[in-house]
Amino acid sequence: MPHELDTHRLEERIAERLPDLLLDVRDQLRAGWPDYAEFLDEDLEAIRDGASLFLHRLMVMATNGLSDASPLEDEQAVQVVFEQIGERQWELGHDLTRLLTAYQVGARVAWRHVAQTAAEVGLAADEIGLLAESVFDFVNHLSRASTTGFVRAQRADSRARDRYRVELVEQLLSGRSTMASIRATADRARWRLPSQVALVLCDDETQLLSRLDGTALPVRQGDLVGAIIPDPSGDRDRLRRSLRGLSCVVGIRVGVEMLARSAELTQVAFGLRGDGVLLGDPVFVEDHLDTIIVHRDDRLLAFLRAQVLQPLADLPKGSRQRLSETLVSWLRNLGDRAAVAAELHVHPQTVSYRLSRLRELFGDTLDSPRERARLMLALNWS
Repeated sequence: MPHELDTHRLEERIAERLPDLLLDVRDQLRAGWPDYAEFLDEDLEAIRDGASLFLHRLMVMATNGLSDASPLEDEQAVQVVFEQIGERQWELGHDLTRLLTAYQVGARVAWRHVAQTAAEVGLAADEIGLLAESVFDFVNHLSRASTTGFVRAQRADSRARDRYRVELVEQLLSGRSTMASIRATADRARWRLPSQVALVLCDDETQLLSRLDGTALPVRQGDLVGAIIPDPSGDRDRLRRSLRGLSCVVGIRVGVEMLARSAELTQVAFGLRGDGVLLGDPVFVEDHLDTIIVHRDDRLLAFLRAQVLQPLADLPKGSRQRLSETLVSWLRNLGDRAAVAAELHVHPQTVSYRLSRLRELFGDTLDSPRERARLMLALNWS
């Protein structure tokens, strides 16, 4: 263990070399870490204060051993400085590993100066070994401080980003926000505004988000659960594979300004999927627009059915059902009686009998294109 006089002398000699030590660190960083070298130039005074503390701590460790972890005067201030350095790295978008590697470069340069000075003042080999442990232990302490700052800034930024993304989803689905307001919120949320978006609704949001990449915006608005996916015009088969088994409904691809209106259809489709009207895994809204339009208002559909099918209302249930299925098949097959017979698995004469009965009930209505269209709407989506 070095004598007190030896450590005092060593501290003085290293203090004399501090300016050269810091400049040497800066020069070593300039090739691979030019921004950190620039930081040293710009904040040399603050770094020199930290280096002086480092030197004093080094002597305490060398005298008392590494187990002496009692805080030194102003050490907390230096801790805060290095935490702020870590926070700044996150804000600049730098990788933490890059910063910690730069610290190790600085530690090697610092140790070279300390070892040379220790040899000059005549420290023994075991004393120099203890100094080496002290140097790298203190650098690890500073690394932990910067890591703390980096992670804290990362978490704070993530929370802020998530808040802005919730706000962005509300704006996109409200249909009342201006594009200028949406763009501003998207920028704060760090979400690149795409040319097209689609709303995906699903029962299990966690499973859904695990199948999508980080560009998807989670949607949680009352009973509305799902995600907004950007630029969904890619490989539809790939999207189908990603969502298979989740009972999802994929909305129409629209411009951002039209998402609120598209979301209304997606919600209707999601309800129809739950009722078994729409089949698919997942269901793509654009494949079922006719069915969705008809079922968008069940009351209107009920009124239409009651109106156009009134001639069948007083028939017994069995007769009403047989004539209804014959009528819808006749409409679907454009009056081809052979096709109707094949579809219903009945004899053509049975089809002729039923069509005659329908003529008696509906009269000239069956000859009107408009009325046939109304019948098709009432019957085909029942």
